[in-house]
Amino acid sequence: MDPKLHRWVQRQGWNRASSCYEQYWQQQLQPAIDLALELADLQEGDDVIDVACGTGLCTFPAAATVAPTGRVLATDVSPKMIDEIERRATAAGSSNIDVDCRDAEDLGDIGPFDVALCSLGLMYVPAPAVAAAELRRVLRPGGRAVVSVWGERRNCGWAELFPIVDARVDSDVCPMFFALGTPGALDATLARAGFVDIETTRLDVELCYAGDDDAIGAAFLGGPVALAASRFDDATRRSAHEEYLASLAHHADGAGYRVPGEFVVTSARRADDEY
Repeated sequence: MDPKLHRWVQRQGWNRASSCYEQYWQQQLQPAIDLALELADLQEGDDVIDVACGTGLCTFPAAATVAPTGRVLATDVSPKMIDEIERRATAAGSSNIDVDCRDAEDLGDIGPFDVALCSLGLMYVPAPAVAAAELRRVLRPGGRAVVSVWGERRNCGWAELFPIVDARVDSDVCPMFFALGTPGALDATLARAGFVDIETTRLDVELCYAGDDDAIGAAFLGGPVALAASRFDDATRRSAHEEYLASLAHHADGAGYRVPGEFVVTSARRADDEY
């Protein structure tokens, strides 16, 4: 896919998903977020950048940990995601959060930071290796990075969503969505970017949905195919929903679903002697 088109699709898709993203995904992503923050080992006074921050699921707890003297810069390609963080930070009186709409592959003249976070965002960029190099560049020598992605396709029970959508419209969602989740792939990407002391944890989870509406909302409204799904006519929407629910049928749990998933969470460091 053309990188410019890819970035446009991501921007428009996450703009559309921003209003319901947390409703459908906060609970499901919490294990990966908790582990990422644990591995980041944030300390009071740290300066942190949260790249591909979404609605701030990592941003807000990170800001609370590094307060009062530390700060968090939250960046995302989606202006609406950034607007949501700014609104919530203002409402909560979180004075140590800054926001900026930036491309993960070109973070610009910022930093240096003590810690860089990228929670479930790297698999959406056109060139993950470039974004990983940017994470390292904006860190100070010895600075820490924590990156998480979805795991192997075979371990994610919701993965049929992509071919179901692609059979109906051109989704233009990253065709290599699960590539970084294959064993060794994220480690190799970070190593090529110049990181050292790379350590990876694979985290098995269950995505729990109370019923059909929750499962459909997470898949088609609050996630990566939101833009593509918005182009469905009524008949196409019904058939896509039916096929997706059928793909989850063997994960049914009463009226709801318990769908297996896997996260890969990796910590790394910029070498101390880099200047």
